[in-house]
Amino acid sequence: MSDSVSKLKSQLYDADAIGAALAIMAWDQQTYMPSGSAGARGEHMALLHKMYHELMTSDEHGKALEEAAKTAEGEDAALVRVAKRDYEIATKLPTELVGRKTLLAAKGHEVWVEARKTNNFSLFEPILTEMFDIAREEAELFGYKDHIYDALLDNYEEGATHADAKAMFDELKGPQSRLVKQISELPETDDSFLYGTFSEAKQSELTHRIISDIGFDLNRGRQDTAPHPFCTGWSITDVRLTTRYKDYLMSSVMGSMHEAGHGMYEQGSPLKWDRLPLSGGVSLGIHESQSRFWENVVGRSKGFWSVYLPELKSAFPQIGNVSIDQFYKALNKVKPSLIRVEADELTYNLHVMIRFELESDLLTGAIRVRDLPEAWNAKYSEYLGITPPDDSTGCLQDVHWSGGMIGYFPTYSMGNLLSYQFWAALKKDIPEAEELIGKGQFKEIHGWLKDKIYSKGKEFTPKELVMKVTGKSISAKDYLEGITKKYAELYELEPALR
Repeated sequence: MSDSVSKLKSQLYDADAIGAALAIMAWDQQTYMPSGSAGARGEHMALLHKMYHELMTSDEHGKALEEAAKTAEGEDAALVRVAKRDYEIATKLPTELVGRKTLLAAKGHEVWVEARKTNNFSLFEPILTEMFDIAREEAELFGYKDHIYDALLDNYEEGATHADAKAMFDELKGPQSRLVKQISELPETDDSFLYGTFSEAKQSELTHRIISDIGFDLNRGRQDTAPHPFCTGWSITDVRLTTRYKDYLMSSVMGSMHEAGHGMYEQGSPLKWDRLPLSGGVSLGIHESQSRFWENVVGRSKGFWSVYLPELKSAFPQIGNVSIDQFYKALNKVKPSLIRVEADELTYNLHVMIRFELESDLLTGAIRVRDLPEAWNAKYSEYLGITPPDDSTGCLQDVHWSGGMIGYFPTYSMGNLLSYQFWAALKKDIPEAEELIGKGQFKEIHGWLKDKIYSKGKEFTPKELVMKVTGKSISAKDYLEGITKKYAELYELEPALR
């Protein structure tokens, strides 16, 4: 390793320490921090964000990148590429704007929690208005060619554009809507046995067992509760998951598997990259593919529950003597619903599409923030045939906008597509993958993902990684084929309707 690369890494380690402190504060804010502490927490985080931003945009750091680029080879060259992209993005934003957004996000989270709790959108409206104003400022500073959305989406999914996202949703909308319509005309699946009051302690015990079985290392991570499930971390050796417990039993189970998919991706980077920009997921779309892989491809499969249904019955005898076929169909029940994170696999993309369209309109000024509840309800009525009874189950349900994560939502649907695309590639190498799931044996599947995806960190761009793993660019083909086959069989649809 050259001296110039060593100097660059030293700077990156310093920046990572500040970033880790920020991540710990953010995690604590959503898990254990008293609600009255938001003011001080916001000031602390704003100051640290300014320090981080100043370090990452300094002339010294820019020179270190230039020098390292002259001699870096292999992994070091990839490190320089990733760090340079981070530098170029950061230098476009004034430190004042970074601090202002951080302070607003800290305040915004607490206001969002209270607004959702009390069904009071007017409480959140000023925060959200200011956050979208900041998003427009950022977009103009980043620059874009075709659509203001491009500048924001690229931060989460390198190279992706508004046109890409729109084309994706246009491709999904027809086939998915037809399947949902066909199923909605059939008698409703009974899943009432999955609703009730269930011991949180037993749910915690079961979810910890499951995430450990599929490969999440609890010696290098932990799971807590939060209003909105998420995964975060500040080292390959310290990854945090959260879940939540509701009157729907599978909320905690599927939420835990989803977040564990994120967590295993973070834990799977080579230890030598720890605290450097090369570690962790390369993009949010690919990150989401891993959470959806474990939640949907594995966790909603009949084989998986042939193993874990007896444990579920033992822990929660009130669900009764349900058969594996009844449980499998109930778990995969298709019914338009209000809450995105609890939507069935088939209607989920429609929830994401609504948010994408609303974000686009809010950014361009086609609608105003104060009109969001009405616009939200109109789209739910149009795309899902249901209307939220209040804003808490409508436009206040997601945490992302309170923190300024605007331009983020399309990556969820990208993740859905890629989860099936990676599954198709995995089955070529491991033809018995479904049988392994049915035996509760996940080591080989986890190992394939770690070898092909987790261990690559950010060594390759998202598009390069997808091509290396699957041999083709991101496509809806495997996803549409997979869900059509699954739900046509599950609901015994006539071949002509598929």
